[in-house]
Amino acid sequence: MGSTSATTPTANRGGEAAAIQVLGNVAQLLTHALTQAGATSELGGKILDLLKTISKLAPPGSSSPAGNKNVMDQAQMRHAQQNQMAQQMRAQMMRQAGGGGGGGAGAAPPGMAG
Repeated sequence: MGSTSATTPTANRGGEAAAIQVLGNVAQLLTHALTQAGATSELGGKILDLLKTISKLAPPGSSSPAGNKNVMDQAQMRHAQQNQMAQQMRAQMMRQAGGGGGGGAGAAPPGMAG
C-alpha cells in the first residue's frame, strides 16, 4: 500500500505565473507609495519591508507591460461584476422593503427612515 505520484498535488504553473504578475503590479504600487511616504518615515520603512519581501517572490522584470495590463483589466472586470451584483441586491432589497406597493425609488430601507 505505497503512495504513488498520481496522488500528490501538483503546482498550477499558470496560476503561479498570474500571481507573479499581480505581485509585480503590487511592487510597482508599493514603489510609488514609497516615493510618496519617503523612505525615512515610519510608514516608508514598513513599505520598504513589504517591497523587499515581494521582490523576493517576484523579482524586478518578472512582470511585463502586457501582463500588467491583463491584471488591471481583470481587476476592472471583477469590480464591474461585483458592482452589478451589488446593484441587483439593492434593487431586490428595495422591492422587498416596498412590498411592491408604495416603496418608490427614494424609499429608505427598513430602519433607515429619519
